[in-house]
This record gives sequence, C-alpha cells and structure tokens, in this order.
Amino acid sequence: MSRSLGVAPSEPLIRLSDIGKDYVSGDAVTPVLHEINLSIAAGEFVAIMGASGSGKSTLMNLLGCLDTPSRGSYLLEGQDVAHLDRDALATIRNRMLGFVFQGFNLLPRMNVLDNVALPLLYAGVGRRERQRRAAAMLERVGLAAYYLRQPMQLSGGQQQRVAIARALINRPRLILADEPTGNLDTVTSRAVMDLFVELNVQEGITLLLVTHEADIARYAQRRIRIRDGRIVGDDKFVGNELGRTECGSQSEPQGGGEQPEPRSGPPTPSPQTPLPLGEGFICSLLPLGEGVGMRDGDGLQGKGEQG
Repeated sequence: MSRSLGVAPSEPLIRLSDIGKDYVSGDAVTPVLHEINLSIAAGEFVAIMGASGSGKSTLMNLLGCLDTPSRGSYLLEGQDVAHLDRDALATIRNRMLGFVFQGFNLLPRMNVLDNVALPLLYAGVGRRERQRRAAAMLERVGLAAYYLRQPMQLSGGQQQRVAIARALINRPRLILADEPTGNLDTVTSRAVMDLFVELNVQEGITLLLVTHEADIARYAQRRIRIRDGRIVGDDKFVGNELGRTECGSQSEPQGGGEQPEPRSGPPTPSPQTPLPLGEGFICSLLPLGEGVGMRDGDGLQGKGEQG
C-alpha cells in the first residue's frame, strides 16, 4: 500500500539549493561540499556514489539532519531545516527518518524485541504499543521466532534484519542507508536489496543509498555521482536493476571525468530470498555534535572530518 506523504505531488520531498559545507579547525577552513543543487521526489530510490573523501557521506549527513550546512537551503517536506537547532533536528530525525548503516549497533544487553522498539520509547509510545509494533516489524523481516534472543545469539544476517526493523519502526518517510551491504556476502546482499526494493515499490518509502558497489547501485532508479564535493553525474532509469533503460542524465561531458559503469546487473532478485539487512543506527535519537555520522572510508564521518 502506498504511503501518504506530507508533500504536494508537485513538490519534491527534498530540495537542496546552493548547499555548501566547510569544516573549521582553528584558522583552517576546509571546504567539503560546493554548490550542491538537488531535488528528490517522494518515492524515489536514489544511490549516491563516490570515492572515499568525495563528500558523499557529508552530503548524507546533511540530508539526514545529522549536520547543518555552512550555506544554502535544505527544504525537507517544504520545511527549511538547514538552520534548525539541535532539538528540532533530533525531532525530525526521530519522526521522519530511518538510518541503516554498515555495522549493526544493536544494544547487547537488550533482547531483539526491545532493540527494535527503542526508537518508540524515545518517541513517547507506551510499552504495550511499542512491543506490538516491534513484534509486527520483526515478523515483517522474517524474525518472528527470535523476539527474546540477545543480539549475540543471532547470525550477522539476522542482526542486520533486526537493525533494519529498528530503522523502520517509526514508519519513516525517508530511509538513508550507508553501505548497508558492505559486510555481507553476495547472496545476503541480494536479499537485502530485495527488501529495499520491496519497501520502495510496495510502501512508497523514499530511499537514499550510499554505496561504492556498482552492482548494488543498479538496484536504484537513479544514480548520483559525487567527486571533490560536487555532483558530477545524475542518471535516471526506468524501473530498477535489470532490464531498465536510461531515461535521463545530467552527467558531466565526455572526457570530463568518470566513465559510465557497466550495465550488467546482479541476478534477478527473488521474492523468496530471506530478508536480512544491514544495520539501523539510532542516530535519529541523538543530538548533533556528538561525533555521530555516516561512514566514509575507514572512519565515522563526524564534525571536522571530510567525507
């Protein structure tokens, strides 16, 4: 069933205008993002690609309201969130956004059910309703039999499914996923992407995916390429993954940079494949300035680091 979003059909869910981001350390100012202009419609599935240090993780931090731009405007559902205070941004993250990262970040002393329900606790939902919704979400990702297990009693793929259930528990309008298949084998990665496609197609959830992997990016309907803090390619496709045709491109001219990636995709995703997934970090619950952010390369993208 399609989701009803709080934006008019003609208005994008996300609109970035002339966004720039600098990191300041003492007298040194390091520009990371330059004049980013980007619109993303509700229901799109977008992959953001770029090398380590290209700025893609900084961009995802801004899109996820984990950081604020140095200049420009960011409209999320028509609201300018570029210069909101920490509490207002935390509220937006908790109510509108879901996060899925490469690691698990499950709380080891909580059972599976309580891990999934934790964002609802911060949202003020009562215990009985928290448990009901967490149980339903665990069933949704194929873990109905594991409610009372501890995270360390699960396989890696199962822990990742718990994490994605936690990312979905607040019924987010937008999911931001940073390298969600980075620690997974090929079969499990396909299952993860099957679940993302299902969430996007059947429930209309907007998905933004950061990945280094071309095969994973092909599941998206749109690929945005970042280099040196600038968007250098924006390619749209009909459908997703296999059998789609390119229907639009704003890539840089030939000879000006990256070559198009090969179009042959991974094998057709199977609806029968189990649905493990990468991790859902509860950054939606945290204020800014705590070193929380999305990964880029070997470290977490935080204040004062380039992404």
